[in-house]
Amino acid sequence: MGSVHDAGFSDRVAGVLVGGAAGDALGAGYEFSVPGPQAVIDMVGGGPFHWAPGEWTDDTSMALAIVLAAVRGPGIDLDAVAAGFLAWYDTVPPDIGNQTRNVLSARPSSALSMQAVAMSLSGRTGGNGSLMRTAPVALAYLDDAEACVAAAGRIGMLTHYDEHAVEACKLWTYAVRHAVLHADFAGVREYLTGSRHSAYWTERLDEAEQGSPADFPDNGWVVHALQTAWWAITSTDQSTPEHLPRALEACVRAGNDTDTTAAIAGGLLGARWGASAVPPRWRAMLHGYPGLTGADLPDLAQRIAAHQR
Repeated sequence: MGSVHDAGFSDRVAGVLVGGAAGDALGAGYEFSVPGPQAVIDMVGGGPFHWAPGEWTDDTSMALAIVLAAVRGPGIDLDAVAAGFLAWYDTVPPDIGNQTRNVLSARPSSALSMQAVAMSLSGRTGGNGSLMRTAPVALAYLDDAEACVAAAGRIGMLTHYDEHAVEACKLWTYAVRHAVLHADFAGVREYLTGSRHSAYWTERLDEAEQGSPADFPDNGWVVHALQTAWWAITSTDQSTPEHLPRALEACVRAGNDTDTTAAIAGGLLGARWGASAVPPRWRAMLHGYPGLTGADLPDLAQRIAAHQR
């Protein structure tokens, strides 16, 4: 791969999945609410869908459909991802985004037909449901930045055929890959140097860094979801690995689609700081579809990365 692997590389590989799942499960109990400044944020479960403490939601379940396709690598077979999405949908999950439901309820038989359904839909197609699951794509393309970005776009378009959603997936997945390889967040801005959407996203990132969640409140929309995640990452102390739980707590305090914004942030935070930065108690509690626990996630992540060694 294009980077010398330091001692923390394997930890950061695992962190992509563990960090994302931890953010998801942490936020699950607060979804569609705005916790007050005195509220204790913890992995308590509950929320509108009555999650068990530590149980992840659709964000991680759909990400794991990508993971289970990627472990067969090298690369990620789109038909396998599409089949994984449908297998999850068939379990009648309690929490599923409207755009995703509209696509999967048509029961498309292949990735191509799934994308065709997504293309045919109109209206509010720029939800955060593709960005929430994109981080694992980076693990399958650690040796190829261009292929990483292309795959993120293709997988995103399976359900969200929207320019903002596609570009958000590309940007965030590039940043996750960069963080795994280099242990920093510079990939977020670096991606924009080669993007024709640079002006738009530079403004959005600036707004996130200089503003507050009140400036991007509709975080069910992919743009505001990314801004919320980036605000949480950049507004909290980045000097130690405790940055990860601090930033996830900030995501949850921002309110509304808390599981998703924290899952988005968690994938990048885990890529930067590693799975070891996730509090051990949180890691021990993690579980969810398809019958996995937090202890299973590092091995899955390593198996994907191993295809490129």
